[in-house]
Amino acid sequence: MSFGDPHDPYGQQPPQYGYPQQAPQGVPPQYGYPQQPPLAVPPYGVHPAPGAPGGMPGLAHWGLRVGAHLLDMLIILGPMYALGLVDLFNAPDPETAQPGVFFVVGVLYALAMGFFQLFKEGSSGQTIGKKVLGISLRRAADGSTLGFGMALVRKLAHLLDGLPCYLGWLWPLWDDKKQTFADKVCGTVVIRVR
Repeated sequence: MSFGDPHDPYGQQPPQYGYPQQAPQGVPPQYGYPQQPPLAVPPYGVHPAPGAPGGMPGLAHWGLRVGAHLLDMLIILGPMYALGLVDLFNAPDPETAQPGVFFVVGVLYALAMGFFQLFKEGSSGQTIGKKVLGISLRRAADGSTLGFGMALVRKLAHLLDGLPCYLGWLWPLWDDKKQTFADKVCGTVVIRVR
């Protein structure tokens, strides 16, 4: 195959492989798939007009949030206390009983279940209690899940909810976005998923 006279460097050039060819003048280069026009969907967190499709799902009311939290605490702490009672009933003198093997197993279970719940909340937005009650934790900006690290930061930020006489825990009752102080700090909302 010949590409012209080898002594004429300005003759026909061999094709360039690997990089896109320069587009004709005045025509922008095209890479990948053709671009689609943006959809007319409001950003996450903006309530659509009545009757308009799309938008953010409804926010979870305070009762659902409290119910999910109580259910999670029952799942995490219930077995620990039950196993502690087994140790207490098996002790020769219940008044001087020390934590035994069952209580230690219960504490290990509570720690493992607490981390599991935190992992699930970060990866799917739902703990077991939230899943049972049909609510989910999401980023307010885009509706994505938080991830383990941010879910942990949010749990730690719940300390703010208890500082001013536990007012932060009640804040969702009158807040427009139904957020606790921890939700506001972390930029999260709790939504209904069913």
